[in-house]
Amino acid sequence: MQWYPASSRQRLFGGVSRLAMVAALAACLGACATKSNNADITGSIQNPFRAADTDPRANLDRLAESYKQRPADPQVAISYAQALRKTEQQAQAVAVLEQATIKNPKHKGLLAEYGRALAESGRLQQALDVLNRAHTPDQPDWRILNAQGAIHDQLGNYKEARRFYTTALKMMPDEPAILSNLGLSYILSKELKLAESTLRRAASNPRAEKRVRQNLALSLALQGKFDEAEKIAAGDLPPEEASANIASLRDMIRDQEQRPRNAPRKRS
Repeated sequence: MQWYPASSRQRLFGGVSRLAMVAALAACLGACATKSNNADITGSIQNPFRAADTDPRANLDRLAESYKQRPADPQVAISYAQALRKTEQQAQAVAVLEQATIKNPKHKGLLAEYGRALAESGRLQQALDVLNRAHTPDQPDWRILNAQGAIHDQLGNYKEARRFYTTALKMMPDEPAILSNLGLSYILSKELKLAESTLRRAASNPRAEKRVRQNLALSLALQGKFDEAEKIAAGDLPPEEASANIASLRDMIRDQEQRPRNAPRKRS
């Protein structure tokens, strides 16, 4: 999640909580913090433990040519938009999916992808409206429920977000992607013990992805459990990089604790 004035990070964290702001600031550490584009839109707070993905640009030209030839094909539009999102071209991805949904207004998969792209672009309420049309109460999709929960977390609607996660978990018990979002929801509401236990449960699943462990490391660091956080982070990052990121996060937390409650923040 990236949040700047008129963009992402501050819309999510502005006024939410001091610890949540620390989590947001962790994204500023640079090198290994890359944007999440997972298909289920996990509500990941970007953090310094995020490992770099493989280069997503490899197939972009091929997909662009396919889209030029078949712009109304839902799967072509989805594939092209996913490649655009992975290369930080969110506005173009939204435009591609918007045109495709106009031509295919009842295509559930296309609506789901369009909703995800809108959410990434910070158009949160519009994303919810689109995702509501991407599945139905009699045929719910747990991935879309998970995405809807993540968006409500970004809006600060934690209770509503957890209602979606609970419903998704009834369909997919112990699904690490859902538990990871739920854990991050607890981080945002400063319930760090619940965040840790939820993220440990997610990380213990053999199907858990790297981002789940990275979220667990973040929850531990926010509680001051830096040694364990570093150990977990080093499982997916070079040890020296994990150590440097932990040190930077420790400094940010110390700065937050020492700053007077109403002191103005430095502009970067």
